[in-house]
Amino acid sequence: MCYNKIMDKQVCVAMSGGVDSSVAAAILQERGYKVFGLTMYFNRAKNAAGKPGWCGLSGVEDARRVARKLGIRHYAVNLHEDFSRKVIHNFCQEYLLGRTPNPCVRCNQLIKFGILLQKASRLGAQFLATGHYARIVKTREGYLLRKAKDIKKDQSYFLYRLNQYQLKKIIFPLGSYTKPQVRSMAFYFGLNVAEKKDSQEICFLPEGGYGDLIKAQGLNRVKPGYLVDENGAFIAKHKGIPFYTIGQRQGLGIAKGYPLYVTKIDASRNQITVGRRQDAFKKEFLVKDLRFLREPFKKKVEINVRIRYNHKESLAVVYPGKGKLRICFKHPQFAITCGQSSVFYQRDTVLGGGIIEKVLG
Repeated sequence: MCYNKIMDKQVCVAMSGGVDSSVAAAILQERGYKVFGLTMYFNRAKNAAGKPGWCGLSGVEDARRVARKLGIRHYAVNLHEDFSRKVIHNFCQEYLLGRTPNPCVRCNQLIKFGILLQKASRLGAQFLATGHYARIVKTREGYLLRKAKDIKKDQSYFLYRLNQYQLKKIIFPLGSYTKPQVRSMAFYFGLNVAEKKDSQEICFLPEGGYGDLIKAQGLNRVKPGYLVDENGAFIAKHKGIPFYTIGQRQGLGIAKGYPLYVTKIDASRNQITVGRRQDAFKKEFLVKDLRFLREPFKKKVEINVRIRYNHKESLAVVYPGKGKLRICFKHPQFAITCGQSSVFYQRDTVLGGGIIEKVLG
């Protein structure tokens, strides 16, 4: 793209008030784009310390200071109602059903690159940029979503539900940089957030975690139940289904002489099964609610599959079915968890993904 054409392009940068989105704005401005900032916030958001979180008003103020430094326009929009309805409600309902959802996947699809993209367009932007670590590549057949250069920071897993229209409208300026490089650029641009720490938690969680959030939402379905072993024998009582996830070891409150892990959650019986670590390894599962960035799988295929963000994808055979896929890993994987996203990769390219519905075996 030539410089004159760039000068005509207006880019809205989703500025959280953190280092990454701030540097993204500075990079695009330096490249000659007409840049303005847009910060979404959720007026009741709290972090794990019970203080305003990264999605709260403190983030808005940090983003405004960066915008002033760069000399760009800045807007703030309260998306609390949309976020509560589309993300938090789903999050709570999934945990009550014994599943472990990934709210960042849903937020990216429906909020950041859904509602926020629409608002950016109404403000005159041709593109929406964010501080995500991922890359978008244009080809003759369409757009590809690829992993970032910095594999440790790569966020392509959270973005698999984006469609071709969204990819056409999105810019990820940080995809070709490492986190240390981005931090150095923040100092170079003189940004006041250069030393700000990264967020390490889900932005809307209160102190106490998932279970307390669900109670705070007024849902009175969090009740104690039975913890049993792999043979169904009673061991102890649990605090409530939302306090547990597959593979969990901490917080079980059981002394058995060897480590115990959550291996099964049965919300219909309000029962948690625990066992040894090897009991949490499985090979096969079903995936629903499928999304593909290009063509869906029409026949059996062997690809790399990731079952959670911090999981190193592993080779698996994928069997297409009616609206679902059956995945069979070559080797058993630890803690395949219902509600999490299963994302499919071909080398560094995201092919698509879906929600883990059922673990087999």
